[in-house]
Amino acid sequence: MSAGRPPRLSVRGDILADVVGMDTSLRTALGDKTARPLAKQLEMETVGDLLRHYPRRYIAHNSVTHSSEREDQRFRPGEHVTLLGKVDGVAGRRMRQRRGHVLEVSVSVGGNHFTCTFFNQPYRERDLQPGTTALFSGDLKRYRNSWQLVAPEFIVLGDGDSGLLPGLIPIYPAKRKLRSWVIMMAVRQVLDLLDDPEDPLPDTLRAAHGLASLGDALRRVHLPDTWDEQEDARRRLVWDEAFALQLAMAGRRASATTRPAPACPRREDGLAAAFDARLPFTLTGAQQRVGESIADALAGEEPLNRLLQGDVGSGKTMVALRAMLQVVDAGRQAVLLAPTEVLAAQHARSLRAMLGPLGRAGELDADTEQATRVTLLTGSLGAKARREALLDAQSGAAGIVVGTHAVIQQSVGFADLGLVVVDEQHRFGVHQRDELRSRPGTTTPHVLVMTATPIPRTVALTMYGDLDTSVLDELPKGRQPIATTAVPAGVKPRWLERAWERVHEEVAAGHQVYVVCPRIGEEGGEPGESWPEPAKDDLLDPEAPTDEFEETLRKLRPPEEEEPEEEARPPLAVTEVGPMLAEGPLAGLRLEILHGRMPTDEKDAVMRAFSDGTVDVLVATTVIEVGVDVPNATMMIIMDADRFGVSQLHQLRGRVGRGSAPSSCLLVTEAVGGSPALERLERLAATPDGFEVSRIDLEVRDEGDVLGAQQSGRRSGLHMLSVLKHGDLVAEARDEARSVVAGDPTLAHHPGLAGLVRSVVGDDEAAFLDRL
Repeated sequence: MSAGRPPRLSVRGDILADVVGMDTSLRTALGDKTARPLAKQLEMETVGDLLRHYPRRYIAHNSVTHSSEREDQRFRPGEHVTLLGKVDGVAGRRMRQRRGHVLEVSVSVGGNHFTCTFFNQPYRERDLQPGTTALFSGDLKRYRNSWQLVAPEFIVLGDGDSGLLPGLIPIYPAKRKLRSWVIMMAVRQVLDLLDDPEDPLPDTLRAAHGLASLGDALRRVHLPDTWDEQEDARRRLVWDEAFALQLAMAGRRASATTRPAPACPRREDGLAAAFDARLPFTLTGAQQRVGESIADALAGEEPLNRLLQGDVGSGKTMVALRAMLQVVDAGRQAVLLAPTEVLAAQHARSLRAMLGPLGRAGELDADTEQATRVTLLTGSLGAKARREALLDAQSGAAGIVVGTHAVIQQSVGFADLGLVVVDEQHRFGVHQRDELRSRPGTTTPHVLVMTATPIPRTVALTMYGDLDTSVLDELPKGRQPIATTAVPAGVKPRWLERAWERVHEEVAAGHQVYVVCPRIGEEGGEPGESWPEPAKDDLLDPEAPTDEFEETLRKLRPPEEEEPEEEARPPLAVTEVGPMLAEGPLAGLRLEILHGRMPTDEKDAVMRAFSDGTVDVLVATTVIEVGVDVPNATMMIIMDADRFGVSQLHQLRGRVGRGSAPSSCLLVTEAVGGSPALERLERLAATPDGFEVSRIDLEVRDEGDVLGAQQSGRRSGLHMLSVLKHGDLVAEARDEARSVVAGDPTLAHHPGLAGLVRSVVGDDEAAFLDRL
C-alpha cells in the first residue's frame, strides 16, 4: 500500500464486540467513528443493513489490461464510480494566463481510457507514475468525447496489498463522502466477527433448489475469490428477495379471500344483455374470451382479484364496463377509480356515451326499465354537487360511481359495493387499491385492476403476484396503425417546420391535433399526474459536457483556451409553447391549452370543446396520457420527447389512431445523432408493440423498487431482484410461496420466513401476517 498522501486501507476499527449478529448495531460492531458515516450517508444502523448493501459489480484485481468485469459497464455522466486502472501516462502544466497547475493522469480501465484531472496538486505525480495500479473514486464527467474524473480520491495498490483484497474486488453503491473501499473494509470487519445467522429458508427448500446457506452467501457475495462463488451467492440472495416478495403477494391474496365476495350472476334479460344487444360493433375475440372469464368469476363468492392488461386501444374499458353492468344487474354497485380528475371525468363521459339511455336513470330520455346512473365523484366538486354524488352512492341510485382518490375516503359510503375497478394501477398504491375492499362488512367486493402500460409476464409476476392476469392480445378491427417518427429538430430544423405545416394539413382535412409538452410552466411539472422520474440519462445527452465540469474549466483555463458554453434549458412548457404556436406557426387555428393545475370547470370545458371538434389543436401536458378518446384526433407532436420514458410516450401516442383515418406521432427532440436519447426514440418509433416497448423501458432505466417506494412508505429491501433477468426464478418462488401460505397463512409456524418478509418488503407490505 502506498505510504503517500492517498487514503489508506485499514482493517482495524474501534471494535467493541467479539461476536456480532445481523441485529447488532454498527456502533457496537465497528465503533462510532466508522459507524457514523455509514449511518449518515447510507442510513445504515445494524450489521444486517451493512451486509444487505450488496456490491453493484466486481473487478478482478489481478488484471487491468483487458476487460476484467463479468458484464459491460454502462457509464453515465454524473455517476459516482470506483474504477481499478493502470496509469499509462502523466502530464502536468502551468496555466498560461492564470495562476494554477493542472495534472492530467491517463488511466486504462479494461478497454476504456479515462483522464484523472488534479488542479493545483502537482505532488500527485509522485504516487501515480506510469505502470501504477490504483483504485480511483470520483464523479464521472464527459468532456471532449472522453471520460474524466476530476480530483478523484485513489488508493495505490502495491504488491503487499493482495492479502487485503479478495480475488474479485467488490465495488459498492457509494457516496462522495463515503468511498466504496471504506464500505468494503467495514464489511470485511463485520464478516470477521459475524456469528452465522439463522437461515430463514427451510433445509428442504434449499436442497430442492440448490441454494447456499445464508451465512455462506453473505460472505461470498462480499468477498468472492471467483466468479462462480459470487454467482452462487447472488442466486441465493436473489431467491431470498423473490421468495419474500411472493410470500407477501400470496399472503395478501389469502387475506383478501377471508370473506366471501357478493355473488353477481349474469342475467339473460338484464342491463348487460341490453347493452350487448345495442353494441354497434363486434367485440374482439380477446374481449369476448376475457369477458367470459371475468363474468364466471363474478358469479361466484370467491373474490375476483384480476389484472387486466393489453396494449393501447385493445378495449380494456369495454371489458370493465361489461363487468360493472353484470354487477349492477345483481342489484349491487361498481366503482371505477381513476388517478386524475381529467381522466375520471373522461371516463364518466365515455361510460355515459357508451350506455346511452341505459346510463341515464332518472332523466327524461332514460330507458325506464333497465337504466342505471353513472355518478362522478372527485375532490374538487362543489358542495351541492358533492352532496348529490354522495347521496347517489349511499342510496344505491348510482349503479356506477366514477371517481378519484376522493372515493376512497371513509366518509364515502355505498349501498352494496360489488366490484372495484382500478384504472392505471401503477399510479395507486396497493393500500389504496385495498381500501374499499377492506372495509367492515360480511363480504368483500371483487377487484379488477387495469394497467395502461402493457407488462411482460415476468414483470407482472413480480409486481402483481397477488393477482390473476388476463391479457387482451387483439386490437379492435379498424384500429389504425400510428406512423411514429423521431424528429431531431436540433440538427434538422426544417423537419420541425414541416411538422407545423402538417398540422395545418390535418386541420384542413377536418382532423384535430395534440401537442404535448413535459411541463406546465415556471412552477414545474404536473401535480399528481403521471410525470415519472425520468431515466438518469433522459435529461442530459451523455455526449455533452456537464455544467459543473465546464464551470471548473472555465475558471482555471486561460481565455484563449475557453470554449463556448450552452446552458441546458428547462423542459418546454405548455404555458409558453401554446402562445408561441398561436402567434407563430399555428396562427389562425383554434388552439387551447390543458394542464392539471387549471380549475376543474376550465379543464372540463376545454376537453369537451376538443371532443366536440370546436378546438383544432390541444396543447397539453401528460394529463391526456390515458383515457382521452377523441377519434377525430389524427396527429400528435410530442415536444422534448427525450424527457419522457418510452412507455409513457407509447401511451401518449395511443391517443391518436382511434378513428378510421391514418394517424401519426412526431417525437421532437434536440438530441443529436448517435446519442442514446435519439437512439431510444428511434427504437420506439420502430416498435408498435406495447409489450416490447415496456421491455425497452426497463432496459434503459433502472428497474427501481418493484413494490414502489411511494406504496410502502419505506426504503425497499429489494436490492438484487431483476424483473428482466430473474423471471424463471420468480415463477419458482411463486409456486413455493403459495404452497407455504396455503398451509400457514400468517407464517406463524415459519417465524424465520415471517422475519424475511418483513426485512425485504417492510411492515406495511407484510401486514397480512397480523390479519388472520
